[in-house]
Amino acid sequence: MFSEKSAFVKGIEIGGKAPVRIQTMYDKPFGAESTESIISHIGELKAMGCSLIRFAFASKSDAPYFAQIAEHSPIPVVADIHFDYRMAILAIESGAGKIRINPGNIGAEWKTREIVKAALDHGTAIRIGLNSGSLPPGSGKVPVRMVESALGYIDLFESMGFGNTVVSLKSSDGAETAEAARLFASQSGYPQHIGVTEAGDSVTAAVRSAWTLGNLLSSGIGDTIRISMTGSIDDEVAAASELLRVTGLSRKGVRIVSCPRCGRHTFDTIGFLWKNRSRLLALDKDITVAIMGCLVNGPGEAGYADYAITGYGDKVYIYRKGALCLKTSSEDASNALFEVIANE
Repeated sequence: MFSEKSAFVKGIEIGGKAPVRIQTMYDKPFGAESTESIISHIGELKAMGCSLIRFAFASKSDAPYFAQIAEHSPIPVVADIHFDYRMAILAIESGAGKIRINPGNIGAEWKTREIVKAALDHGTAIRIGLNSGSLPPGSGKVPVRMVESALGYIDLFESMGFGNTVVSLKSSDGAETAEAARLFASQSGYPQHIGVTEAGDSVTAAVRSAWTLGNLLSSGIGDTIRISMTGSIDDEVAAASELLRVTGLSRKGVRIVSCPRCGRHTFDTIGFLWKNRSRLLALDKDITVAIMGCLVNGPGEAGYADYAITGYGDKVYIYRKGALCLKTSSEDASNALFEVIANE
Protein backbone atom coordinates (compact mmCIF):
# COMPACT_ATOMS: atom_id res chain seq x y z
CA MET A 1 0.00 0.00 0.00
CA PHE A 2 2.84 2.36 0.81
CA SER A 3 5.87 1.09 -1.10
CA GLU A 4 6.78 2.24 -4.59
CA LYS A 5 7.48 -1.30 -5.76
CA SER A 6 5.18 -4.32 -5.70
CA ALA A 7 5.69 -8.02 -5.14
CA PHE A 8 3.23 -10.67 -6.32
CA VAL A 9 2.40 -13.87 -4.47
CA LYS A 10 0.16 -16.13 -6.54
CA GLY A 11 -1.54 -13.06 -7.99
CA ILE A 12 -1.87 -11.20 -4.69
CA GLU A 13 -0.12 -7.84 -4.84
CA ILE A 14 1.97 -6.64 -1.92
CA GLY A 15 2.92 -2.98 -1.90
CA GLY A 16 2.13 -0.58 -4.71
CA LYS A 17 -1.56 0.30 -4.64
CA ALA A 18 -2.61 -2.88 -2.82
CA PRO A 19 -4.15 -2.75 0.66
CA VAL A 20 -2.10 -3.74 3.69
CA ARG A 21 -2.13 -7.53 3.90
CA ILE A 22 -2.42 -9.62 7.07
CA GLN A 23 -0.23 -12.66 7.61
CA THR A 24 0.07 -15.35 10.24
CA MET A 25 2.19 -18.49 10.67
CA TYR A 26 0.76 -21.94 11.27
CA ASP A 27 1.64 -23.09 14.76
CA LYS A 28 1.88 -26.88 14.38
CA PRO A 29 4.34 -29.15 12.56
CA PHE A 30 3.22 -31.01 9.47
CA GLY A 31 1.54 -34.28 10.33
CA ALA A 32 0.14 -33.08 13.66
CA GLU A 33 -3.30 -32.84 12.06
CA SER A 34 -4.83 -33.66 8.71
CA THR A 35 -4.20 -31.40 5.74
CA GLU A 36 -7.98 -31.19 5.33
CA SER A 37 -8.26 -29.75 8.84
CA ILE A 38 -5.46 -27.27 8.13
CA ILE A 39 -7.06 -26.13 4.88
CA SER A 40 -10.41 -25.69 6.63
CA HIS A 41 -8.74 -23.59 9.34
CA ILE A 42 -7.03 -21.47 6.70
CA GLY A 43 -10.46 -20.79 5.21
CA GLU A 44 -11.64 -19.50 8.60
CA LEU A 45 -8.56 -17.28 8.89
CA LYS A 46 -9.18 -15.91 5.40
CA ALA A 47 -12.74 -15.01 6.38
CA MET A 48 -11.30 -13.05 9.33
CA GLY A 49 -9.02 -11.06 7.03
CA CYS A 50 -5.83 -13.11 6.61
CA SER A 51 -4.22 -12.90 3.14
CA LEU A 52 -1.13 -15.12 3.46
CA ILE A 53 -0.05 -17.95 5.75
CA ARG A 54 3.47 -19.18 6.42
CA PHE A 55 4.63 -22.68 7.34
CA ALA A 56 7.92 -23.89 8.76
CA PHE A 57 9.58 -26.02 6.07
CA ALA A 58 12.44 -27.89 7.69
CA SER A 59 12.89 -31.27 5.99
CA LYS A 60 12.16 -33.31 2.87
CA SER A 61 9.34 -35.04 4.72
CA ASP A 62 7.48 -31.71 4.88
CA ALA A 63 7.19 -31.49 1.09
CA PRO A 64 4.14 -33.77 0.50
CA TYR A 65 2.10 -32.00 3.20
CA PHE A 66 3.16 -28.57 2.02
CA ALA A 67 2.40 -29.33 -1.63
CA GLN A 68 -1.12 -30.52 -0.83
CA ILE A 69 -1.83 -27.46 1.30
CA ALA A 70 -0.35 -25.12 -1.33
CA GLU A 71 -2.57 -26.66 -3.99
CA HIS A 72 -5.83 -26.38 -2.05
CA SER A 73 -5.34 -23.42 0.30
CA PRO A 74 -7.72 -20.49 -0.31
CA ILE A 75 -4.81 -18.08 0.27
CA PRO A 76 -1.17 -18.28 -0.83
CA VAL A 77 1.16 -20.28 1.38
CA VAL A 78 4.68 -19.20 2.31
CA ALA A 79 7.57 -21.47 3.25
CA ASP A 80 9.83 -20.40 6.11
CA ILE A 81 13.39 -21.52 5.45
CA HIS A 82 16.41 -21.53 7.71
CA PHE A 83 19.91 -22.95 7.22
CA ASP A 84 19.38 -25.29 4.26
CA TYR A 85 19.10 -23.75 0.78
CA ARG A 86 17.92 -27.10 -0.57
CA MET A 87 14.75 -26.81 1.49
CA ALA A 88 14.06 -23.45 -0.13
CA ILE A 89 14.33 -24.97 -3.60
CA LEU A 90 12.18 -27.94 -2.59
CA ALA A 91 9.52 -25.60 -1.16
CA ILE A 92 9.50 -23.61 -4.39
CA GLU A 93 9.08 -26.80 -6.38
CA SER A 94 6.27 -27.84 -3.99
CA GLY A 95 4.16 -24.79 -4.83
CA ALA A 96 5.17 -22.06 -2.40
CA GLY A 97 3.84 -18.67 -3.46
CA LYS A 98 6.63 -17.06 -1.49
CA ILE A 99 9.58 -18.25 0.54
CA ARG A 100 11.22 -16.53 3.46
CA ILE A 101 14.98 -16.87 3.76
CA ASN A 102 17.15 -15.50 6.53
CA PRO A 103 20.46 -14.10 5.23
CA GLY A 104 21.88 -14.58 8.71
CA ASN A 105 21.86 -18.36 8.42
CA ILE A 106 21.37 -19.39 4.79
CA GLY A 107 25.12 -19.66 4.16
CA ALA A 108 27.38 -18.92 1.20
CA GLU A 109 26.33 -16.58 -1.61
CA TRP A 110 26.20 -19.39 -4.18
CA LYS A 111 23.43 -21.02 -2.15
CA THR A 112 21.35 -17.85 -2.31
CA ARG A 113 21.95 -17.68 -6.05
CA GLU A 114 20.57 -21.19 -6.48
CA ILE A 115 17.44 -20.18 -4.55
CA VAL A 116 16.95 -17.10 -6.71
CA LYS A 117 17.33 -19.17 -9.89
CA ALA A 118 14.58 -21.52 -8.71
CA ALA A 119 12.34 -18.58 -7.75
CA LEU A 120 12.83 -17.04 -11.20
CA ASP A 121 11.91 -20.34 -12.87
CA HIS A 122 8.70 -20.75 -10.84
CA GLY A 123 7.55 -17.14 -10.41
CA THR A 124 7.97 -17.36 -6.65
CA ALA A 125 8.37 -14.29 -4.44
CA ILE A 126 11.16 -14.09 -1.86
CA ARG A 127 11.03 -12.41 1.50
CA ILE A 128 14.37 -11.32 2.88
CA GLY A 129 13.61 -11.89 6.55
CA LEU A 130 16.14 -10.54 9.01
CA ASN A 131 15.77 -10.87 12.78
CA SER A 132 17.92 -9.02 15.27
CA GLY A 133 18.88 -12.31 16.93
CA SER A 134 20.25 -13.95 13.79
CA LEU A 135 22.09 -11.28 11.83
CA PRO A 136 25.18 -11.95 9.72
CA PRO A 137 28.40 -11.16 11.61
CA GLY A 138 29.17 -7.47 11.93
CA SER A 139 29.35 -4.48 14.24
CA GLY A 140 27.28 -1.37 14.74
CA LYS A 141 23.67 -0.66 15.63
CA VAL A 142 21.28 -3.51 14.99
CA PRO A 143 18.84 -1.54 12.77
CA VAL A 144 21.71 -0.29 10.59
CA ARG A 145 23.15 -3.80 10.24
CA MET A 146 19.75 -5.19 9.30
CA VAL A 147 19.21 -2.58 6.61
CA GLU A 148 22.72 -2.96 5.20
CA SER A 149 22.28 -6.72 4.99
CA ALA A 150 18.89 -6.41 3.30
CA LEU A 151 20.20 -3.91 0.75
CA GLY A 152 23.14 -6.18 0.00
CA TYR A 153 20.81 -9.06 -0.79
CA ILE A 154 18.59 -6.81 -2.91
CA ASP A 155 21.67 -5.87 -4.96
CA LEU A 156 22.42 -9.55 -5.45
CA PHE A 157 18.83 -10.32 -6.45
CA GLU A 158 18.71 -7.43 -8.90
CA SER A 159 22.01 -8.48 -10.48
CA MET A 160 20.23 -11.73 -11.37
CA GLY A 161 17.18 -9.97 -12.74
CA PHE A 162 15.00 -10.76 -9.71
CA GLY A 163 12.74 -8.11 -8.15
CA ASN A 164 9.77 -10.02 -6.71
CA THR A 165 11.01 -9.20 -3.24
CA VAL A 166 9.60 -8.33 0.18
CA VAL A 167 11.79 -7.30 3.13
CA SER A 168 11.18 -7.74 6.84
CA LEU A 169 13.42 -6.35 9.58
CA LYS A 170 12.25 -7.54 12.96
CA SER A 171 13.34 -7.28 16.55
CA SER A 172 11.68 -8.17 19.84
CA ASP A 173 12.35 -4.53 20.71
CA GLY A 174 9.71 -2.29 19.14
CA ALA A 175 12.02 0.72 18.92
CA GLU A 176 14.64 -1.28 17.01
CA THR A 177 11.97 -2.65 14.69
CA ALA A 178 10.62 0.82 13.95
CA GLU A 179 14.07 2.33 13.44
CA ALA A 180 15.05 -0.40 10.98
CA ALA A 181 11.78 -0.10 9.05
CA ARG A 182 12.08 3.68 8.75
CA LEU A 183 15.73 3.51 7.71
CA PHE A 184 14.99 0.90 5.04
CA ALA A 185 12.01 2.90 3.71
CA SER A 186 14.28 5.93 3.32
CA GLN A 187 16.67 3.93 1.14
CA SER A 188 14.52 1.48 -0.81
CA GLY A 189 11.11 1.27 -2.44
CA TYR A 190 10.65 -2.48 -1.94
CA PRO A 191 7.57 -3.54 0.08
CA GLN A 192 8.00 -4.27 3.75
CA HIS A 193 6.46 -6.89 5.98
CA ILE A 194 6.44 -5.41 9.49
CA GLY A 195 6.06 -6.99 12.90
CA VAL A 196 7.58 -7.21 16.36
CA THR A 197 9.03 -10.68 16.71
CA GLU A 198 8.82 -12.76 19.90
CA ALA A 199 6.43 -10.18 21.32
CA GLY A 200 4.97 -12.32 24.11
CA ASP A 201 1.50 -13.57 24.97
CA SER A 202 -1.70 -12.22 23.47
CA VAL A 203 -1.83 -9.23 25.82
CA THR A 204 1.79 -8.06 25.63
CA ALA A 205 2.04 -8.87 21.91
CA ALA A 206 -1.09 -6.91 21.06
CA VAL A 207 0.09 -3.86 23.01
CA ARG A 208 3.69 -3.87 21.78
CA SER A 209 2.69 -4.57 18.20
CA ALA A 210 -0.13 -2.03 18.14
CA TRP A 211 2.21 0.72 19.34
CA THR A 212 5.04 -0.12 16.95
CA LEU A 213 3.05 -1.14 13.89
CA GLY A 214 0.42 1.54 14.40
CA ASN A 215 3.06 4.25 14.35
CA LEU A 216 4.73 2.78 11.27
CA LEU A 217 1.49 2.37 9.38
CA SER A 218 0.40 5.88 10.31
CA SER A 219 3.63 7.22 8.81
CA GLY A 220 3.20 5.25 5.59
CA ILE A 221 5.41 2.23 6.24
CA GLY A 222 4.26 -1.38 6.05
CA ASP A 223 2.65 -3.39 3.28
CA THR A 224 1.99 -6.62 5.16
CA ILE A 225 1.76 -7.13 8.91
CA ARG A 226 1.84 -9.90 11.47
CA ILE A 227 1.12 -9.55 15.16
CA SER A 228 3.26 -12.40 16.50
CA MET A 229 1.89 -14.01 19.66
CA THR A 230 2.70 -16.83 21.99
CA GLY A 231 -0.88 -17.91 21.58
CA SER A 232 -3.65 -18.46 19.08
CA ILE A 233 -3.09 -17.64 15.42
CA ASP A 234 -6.78 -16.71 15.32
CA ASP A 235 -5.94 -14.04 17.91
CA GLU A 236 -3.07 -12.87 15.70
CA VAL A 237 -5.39 -12.34 12.75
CA ALA A 238 -8.12 -10.76 14.89
CA ALA A 239 -5.65 -8.30 16.42
CA ALA A 240 -4.15 -7.41 13.04
CA SER A 241 -7.60 -6.90 11.54
CA GLU A 242 -8.56 -4.60 14.40
CA LEU A 243 -5.32 -2.64 14.03
CA LEU A 244 -6.05 -1.98 10.37
CA ARG A 245 -9.56 -0.85 11.27
CA VAL A 246 -8.50 1.58 14.01
CA THR A 247 -5.80 3.07 11.79
CA GLY A 248 -8.37 3.61 9.05
CA LEU A 249 -6.64 1.27 6.60
CA SER A 250 -9.52 -1.20 6.39
CA ARG A 251 -13.27 -1.11 6.78
CA LYS A 252 -13.68 -4.85 6.30
CA GLY A 253 -15.37 -6.80 9.03
CA VAL A 254 -17.33 -6.19 12.18
CA ARG A 255 -16.43 -3.65 14.87
CA ILE A 256 -17.10 -5.37 18.19
CA VAL A 257 -18.01 -3.32 21.26
CA SER A 258 -18.17 -5.30 24.50
CA CYS A 259 -18.20 -4.25 28.13
CA PRO A 260 -15.52 -5.48 30.57
CA ARG A 261 -18.20 -6.94 32.88
CA CYS A 262 -18.80 -6.02 36.49
CA GLY A 263 -20.63 -7.28 39.55
CA ARG A 264 -24.04 -6.41 38.18
CA HIS A 265 -23.66 -8.32 34.92
CA THR A 266 -26.59 -10.51 33.98
CA PHE A 267 -25.33 -11.63 30.59
CA ASP A 268 -22.14 -13.63 30.09
CA THR A 269 -20.30 -11.26 27.74
CA ILE A 270 -17.01 -13.13 28.09
CA GLY A 271 -18.47 -16.50 27.18
CA PHE A 272 -20.60 -15.07 24.38
CA LEU A 273 -17.69 -13.14 22.86
CA TRP A 274 -15.24 -16.05 22.91
CA LYS A 275 -17.85 -18.36 21.44
CA ASN A 276 -18.80 -16.02 18.62
CA ARG A 277 -15.83 -13.74 17.93
CA SER A 278 -14.44 -15.62 14.94
CA ARG A 279 -17.92 -15.96 13.46
CA LEU A 280 -18.55 -12.24 13.90
CA LEU A 281 -15.20 -11.24 12.42
CA ALA A 282 -15.86 -13.47 9.41
CA LEU A 283 -18.94 -11.43 8.46
CA ASP A 284 -18.24 -9.32 5.39
CA LYS A 285 -20.18 -6.34 6.73
CA ASP A 286 -19.18 -2.86 7.86
CA ILE A 287 -21.21 -2.91 11.07
CA THR A 288 -20.85 -2.43 14.82
CA VAL A 289 -22.07 -5.12 17.20
CA ALA A 290 -22.34 -4.34 20.94
CA ILE A 291 -22.21 -7.15 23.51
CA MET A 292 -23.29 -5.76 26.86
CA GLY A 293 -23.51 -7.40 30.26
CA CYS A 294 -26.55 -5.77 31.84
CA LEU A 295 -29.56 -3.59 31.23
CA VAL A 296 -27.76 -0.52 32.58
CA ASN A 297 -25.43 -0.09 29.60
CA GLY A 298 -27.09 -2.41 27.13
CA PRO A 299 -29.86 -0.18 25.80
CA GLY A 300 -27.56 2.84 25.77
CA GLU A 301 -24.88 1.14 23.71
CA ALA A 302 -27.58 -0.32 21.50
CA GLY A 303 -28.41 3.21 20.41
CA TYR A 304 -24.93 3.62 18.91
CA ALA A 305 -24.48 0.13 17.47
CA ASP A 306 -26.00 -1.42 14.40
CA TYR A 307 -26.79 -4.48 16.50
CA ALA A 308 -26.60 -5.10 20.24
CA ILE A 309 -27.22 -7.99 22.58
CA THR A 310 -27.68 -8.08 26.34
CA GLY A 311 -29.62 -10.12 28.85
CA TYR A 312 -31.36 -10.34 32.18
CA GLY A 313 -31.93 -13.63 33.93
CA ASP A 314 -32.59 -16.27 31.31
CA LYS A 315 -33.84 -13.73 28.78
CA VAL A 316 -31.69 -12.22 26.04
CA TYR A 317 -32.55 -9.01 24.21
CA ILE A 318 -31.33 -8.14 20.72
CA TYR A 319 -31.47 -4.61 19.34
CA ARG A 320 -31.25 -3.29 15.79
CA LYS A 321 -30.34 0.39 15.34
CA GLY A 322 -31.28 1.06 18.96
CA ALA A 323 -34.71 -0.60 18.82
CA LEU A 324 -35.51 -3.87 20.56
CA CYS A 325 -36.28 -6.39 17.83
CA LEU A 326 -36.10 -9.79 19.51
CA LYS A 327 -36.34 -11.52 22.86
CA THR A 328 -34.87 -15.00 23.12
CA SER A 329 -33.24 -17.45 25.52
CA SER A 330 -29.57 -17.64 26.42
CA GLU A 331 -29.37 -21.03 24.68
CA ASP A 332 -30.56 -19.54 21.39
CA ALA A 333 -28.74 -16.21 21.71
CA SER A 334 -25.93 -16.87 19.26
CA ASN A 335 -28.03 -18.15 16.41
CA ALA A 336 -30.67 -15.51 17.03
CA LEU A 337 -28.16 -12.66 16.75
CA PHE A 338 -26.73 -13.97 13.48
CA GLU A 339 -30.20 -14.52 12.06
CA VAL A 340 -31.11 -10.92 12.84
CA ILE A 341 -27.92 -9.69 11.16
CA ALA A 342 -28.43 -11.95 8.15
CA ASN A 343 -32.01 -10.80 7.66
CA GLU A 344 -31.12 -7.11 7.48
